[in-house]
Amino acid sequence: MAPSSVSPADSGLTHLRAAGVSLVLDLSGATLPRAVYWGADLGPLTSEELGALHLTQRPQPIGFSVDGPVDVAVLPEQSAGWLGTPGLVGNRGGADFSTAFTVTAAETDETRVLVTAQDPAAGLELALTIELTAAGLVRQRATVTNRGTTPFTVDAVNLTLPVPPDATELLDFTGHHLRERDPLRTPFTQGLRVRENRTGRTGYDAAYLLAAGTEGFGNRSGQVWAVHTAWSGNHRTFAERTFHSVSLLGSGELLLSGEVVLGPDDAYTSPWQYGSWGRGLDQVSGRFHRQLRARPQHPATPRPVVVNTWEAVYFDHDLDRLRKLADAAAAVGAERFVLDDGWFGSRRNDRRGLGDWYVSDEVWPDGLGPLTDHVTGLGMQFGIWVEPEMINEDSDLARAHPDWIMATGGRLPGSARAQQVLDLARPEAFAYILERLDDLLTSYPVSYLKWDHNRDLVEAGHQPGGRAGVHDQTLAVYRLLDELRRRHPDVEIESCSSGGARVDLEILERTDRVWVSDCIDALERQRIQRWTNALIPLELMGTHVGSGVAHTTDRRHPIDFRAGTALFGHFGIEWDLTKADPADLARLTEWVALYKELRGLLHTGTAVHADHADPAYEVSGVVAEDGSDAVFAIVAHATSQLYPPGPVRLPGLLPDVAYHVRPLPPGDVPDGNAHRWGVPLPWWTEEGVRLPGRVLEDAGLQAPVLFPERLVLVRATAV
Repeated sequence: MAPSSVSPADSGLTHLRAAGVSLVLDLSGATLPRAVYWGADLGPLTSEELGALHLTQRPQPIGFSVDGPVDVAVLPEQSAGWLGTPGLVGNRGGADFSTAFTVTAAETDETRVLVTAQDPAAGLELALTIELTAAGLVRQRATVTNRGTTPFTVDAVNLTLPVPPDATELLDFTGHHLRERDPLRTPFTQGLRVRENRTGRTGYDAAYLLAAGTEGFGNRSGQVWAVHTAWSGNHRTFAERTFHSVSLLGSGELLLSGEVVLGPDDAYTSPWQYGSWGRGLDQVSGRFHRQLRARPQHPATPRPVVVNTWEAVYFDHDLDRLRKLADAAAAVGAERFVLDDGWFGSRRNDRRGLGDWYVSDEVWPDGLGPLTDHVTGLGMQFGIWVEPEMINEDSDLARAHPDWIMATGGRLPGSARAQQVLDLARPEAFAYILERLDDLLTSYPVSYLKWDHNRDLVEAGHQPGGRAGVHDQTLAVYRLLDELRRRHPDVEIESCSSGGARVDLEILERTDRVWVSDCIDALERQRIQRWTNALIPLELMGTHVGSGVAHTTDRRHPIDFRAGTALFGHFGIEWDLTKADPADLARLTEWVALYKELRGLLHTGTAVHADHADPAYEVSGVVAEDGSDAVFAIVAHATSQLYPPGPVRLPGLLPDVAYHVRPLPPGDVPDGNAHRWGVPLPWWTEEGVRLPGRVLEDAGLQAPVLFPERLVLVRATAV
């Protein structure tokens, strides 16, 4: 359904509707907008019905912080009686710590509300943008402008969205390097649950999504409200419940002390906050996926099969060896060849050379041309690794410009991976990096940058004064990416950050995929990829097949489990194919061919995840937007208490359409004892079965017995 709204008219109520979602805002009384309702579409409502809705949602005015009802705006104010987390935290020389904004202008249309408000006593102006996108996402941000004659310090700007009292459970994420986006469930009780990220990048241990839902909500069940902070620096996400019967989700940038001090007429704009409502997590995620896919810059061409050289050669950049690797990559069907770390300056290991972005004469005496010519001659695109935001102390750049390193207090921060952070908010450093990357992209046929970021920002200040600089650094990185994309619009960029430590919607405004994790162990990747997919669609997720022994866990998996896991994303290979067994190469070639056959479905369809009671088995897949086709993976993470396991459900199919369901080669080998003993699963044949979608989702079908850490594929095609 197209977005629509009802004019506030005399009531001051605005009803935004899109894609099965309603957002009702109260703009009356010259105070900041209050969200009366956010959730399932309420249908078209007259002005009288909106007024009645408003009346029925208002609590009795008791609680005693102030006389009368306490209205909580999307940017909450203590002047309205709210004693929870304030929307604006700041001061003017110790004064003006609490605001009382009066709305001076409000504009509404079918998709958004624009509000301007003033606090003459505090000398501040506020602009709020609140949107309901065509995908059904709420999107809002705030701009604070200093209209006074003296500086105003901004310490925080927090935006909120309400959730009802029956949202009693919270889901957010934790994690670390090699184990990103680990789900964490907690009760939503009275008080404040806050997730702060101070790493200077989106971070491993960040909320990612903060979801509140009805008891026991799952992938396909319960009501869920979720927020995401679209910001690649420090940020804060929180859930708050008070004795005033108020429950809300909120977020904003986490500003370090003194980072934002506004001079007269200076302004600060908060990150976008995104909110998604749905029946089950799949619907919440689907709204984010549709929003991303609707962007004009969203990748429109088939996502090419990638071969990355890191786990194949590490720093051993030998032209003959890399040519042979490229030959092997082309032979299995690869379409993009990416040269990883070690091609520049003195970079023969991970302790030196960062910042010296010149092709190494030592390793590449004839430049990169001999390799790029070979790669492109094989019909593959050429990509290359960079880490522009970092610098080694052992580098020509650091020796020439030590003042370009982010630092505070007259000391360098402790190094991490022998790295420091290059201050890109410094114009000279910004210009140098832009010139070096521009030269690289101009000199060679580079179609892809793997953009890495391998350390947290510790004591990240601007020399010589030492003022905190994470906010400035984040904006400078955005400007750098924007300018490179303007100059080289056909070059794709991957956001890599020690694996998956920079995954957010704002970095994805400037990049074309994210590296999900440095861990390519297929068992670990099953969980990491599933929860990365909670926010972003499969085509933006870098998912690679590793070697038979995972480099980060030393765990062994057969090729079908590794490749079947990598299938659900932007498929790639991280493996020295010149040393691979011929049988594995042949099997890998089959998986590459299957990916090419399915990527049109995988990268445009709806991701679905079954709520399966047996924790040993998991079912997920992708269903075409029109319901005509689907592919599912049945995954055994461990041995089951049931032997054989029970039926599994195939979610998301059209209920009244008949589907031809059958195993899908090469993921059609049910590797388990029953298969080894020659005991067939009755329906597991090329002919398969034909059943309506409602039967496949409600009754399901018997899964094959699998060894742990194995998977099989099922195809369902509308008859």
